Amino acid sequence: MSEEINRILTEQISDKLYTTERTAGDNLAREGIPSNRVCFAGNVMIDSVVFGRKNARGAKETLQSMNANPLVLSHPFGYSVVTLHRPSNVDHPEMLRALLRVLGEVAANLPLVLALHPRTRSNIDRFCLSDLMDTARMVLLPPLGYLEMLGLMAGATVVLTDSGGLQEETTALGGPCLTLRDNTERPITVEQGTNILVGRDRDVIVGAIQEILAGRGTRGRVPAFWDGHAAERITAYLYQWLKQR
Repeated sequence: MSEEINRILTEQISDKLYTTERTAGDNLAREGIPSNRVCFAGNVMIDSVVFGRKNARGAKETLQSMNANPLVLSHPFGYSVVTLHRPSNVDHPEMLRALLRVLGEVAANLPLVLALHPRTRSNIDRFCLSDLMDTARMVLLPPLGYLEMLGLMAGATVVLTDSGGLQEETTALGGPCLTLRDNTERPITVEQGTNILVGRDRDVIVGAIQEILAGRGTRGRVPAFWDGHAAERITAYLYQWLKQR
């Protein structure tokens, strides 16, 4: 991916690299980065989650402001948050059709709140797939602000997504995440968190939802230094490094 190419180029010219997880040091070593340039500091994205959660907007308030069906919040199994935006999932009619059909099956047992990316919304219309959106069981929302989305995720029974950032955020929030991809650039969320790679396989997705609704979902843990203090550690390390120069 283009951002990975940019990352590799940036690393080669950087004096100090602050990593989000311990295994990142091994990856950097394989790219030729010496260990004295690497400092394990934690994940600054989780700093935002910890700070933002205190001010996050409640799910009920967000849905009411969008004139969404409030019955979603009273369902015995709760609700699921869904986001889809990656080209591999939404730019091909057959792929998008298959995913929407699976989501329709999930919605039969668990109401879905879909925060639709403009790209996804446009392709649903362009590919004439609107009939697959069960508006009685699906709440269709436009892109949301950070605090609104954080509140929805914090209260969700499960999150289904193809977003890398949401994989990290749900791990920090401690809620189950089903990633609609075959791979992830955040492997620690699978190894230690509640994230499960389900790809686009209908049986795997439906089976994982059934396990979660039965109370047998994956139990994860928050990775080391995903504690809301990564920026403070980076500042402290940087201060000491600059003093020595």
